[in-house]
Amino acid sequence: MKYIESKKNDEIKQLKKLSATKNIRKTGTYMVEGFHLVREADQYEQKFEKLLVTEKYQDDRLVKKYYDIATTISEDVAKELSETKTPQGIFAVLKVQDSDDLTDFSGKWVMLDDVQDPGNVGTIVRTADAAGYDGVITSLDTADFYQPKVQRSMQGSQFHLPIYRMDINKAIAMAKQSDLLIYGSEVNAQAKPYTKLSKEDNFALIMGNEAHGVTKEVLSETDENIYIPILGKAESLNVAVAAGVLMYGLQTL
Repeated sequence: MKYIESKKNDEIKQLKKLSATKNIRKTGTYMVEGFHLVREADQYEQKFEKLLVTEKYQDDRLVKKYYDIATTISEDVAKELSETKTPQGIFAVLKVQDSDDLTDFSGKWVMLDDVQDPGNVGTIVRTADAAGYDGVITSLDTADFYQPKVQRSMQGSQFHLPIYRMDINKAIAMAKQSDLLIYGSEVNAQAKPYTKLSKEDNFALIMGNEAHGVTKEVLSETDENIYIPILGKAESLNVAVAAGVLMYGLQTL
């Protein structure tokens, strides 16, 4: 197995750049870190391009499976690649999933309209997974779900359900062609409390930007705009919390 000791190695410099969206999209690859995420990627048959491990993982069964594309790295290199303070010493470079792969648009979906915070995006995906949704679509201006912070926040849920990044208007048009109802989340007296909806098996729920919510253009394309009744004095909910309430609420109407 090849060994890389210096963090100044050209290959390591290129891999370090995978923390930026432009380089992820340019190369068609992204990197996950930590044994849990690497194991989940393997279990759910993601396309491995490279595997990098420190010496403590050399004899692991998972590493042996990818021996032909594995590289041993020093602790210094692991610290250079890591996005955490205490790196575990295992990284996988995976193939990006193409949005053209979206062929089955049925069931329950979540769409994110310019949600900016990586933690919110990751939490929403993880909650969608837990709530039994069929997939997530993010707009082009939503925090890229291949970014390291989003990957860590998803905790492996990114491998359990499909996630696509595309123009939100294109996504809505595709959903309508597949006869999905479109729900937009909106803090507005003209919207409907989600508790007043009838139960549906095929729909898309759109969540919006932390500061501005779902754009007016997108809200004009929905079948129904809905809100969560506030029982206390808070003006609104964090978008990830609101998404969780609505996802579970629409499942249990």
